[in-house]
Amino acid sequence: MSLIVILGIVLAVIVVAGVVMYNGLVRLNQRVEEAWSDITVQLKRRYDLIPNLVSTVKGYAAHEKTVLEDVTAARANALNAQGVEATAKAENAFEGTLKSLFAVAESYPDLKASQNFQQLQAELVDTEDKIQAARRFYNGAVRDFNTKRKVFPTNIFASMLGFKEDKKYFELDEAANAAVANPVEVKF
Repeated sequence: MSLIVILGIVLAVIVVAGVVMYNGLVRLNQRVEEAWSDITVQLKRRYDLIPNLVSTVKGYAAHEKTVLEDVTAARANALNAQGVEATAKAENAFEGTLKSLFAVAESYPDLKASQNFQQLQAELVDTEDKIQAARRFYNGAVRDFNTKRKVFPTNIFASMLGFKEDKKYFELDEAANAAVANPVEVKF
């Protein structure tokens, strides 16, 4: 009789532990999904600002056609990217073309003084800050999920519960890492 009670208690503990692990993984998985959604919302906001910025620059720098076309193409590629890795790669390329757009704007004092351009640039800077915050939140949620999935005893049950793969971080590519290592030179 006592052996049956002990086995019942052990079985109950295993079931409760399994439920707790499963619910923890589901909760963290949902946090990762929410964080990814935050990133896509901010990226969409940025993509919506770019045509206005390009139009403003176009009026001042009509002969800088290739830069404007590159920004437009990079925006289209970023909009069509699917998944974390493809989006990160497209975003890195897009950020590079934005830098070239702002370099063109530096050559036109009238453009830099334009209130419309300044407002768009300020909105873009604000959006970039929000994107960085969303990336940090996403990567933190990914870290928490991946850690939970790998720690004992969850690692034993995670694949059985349907959580087979780690989530991917939203990372800079090698070119972007080089750009971060060598900051932009500002001349007055």
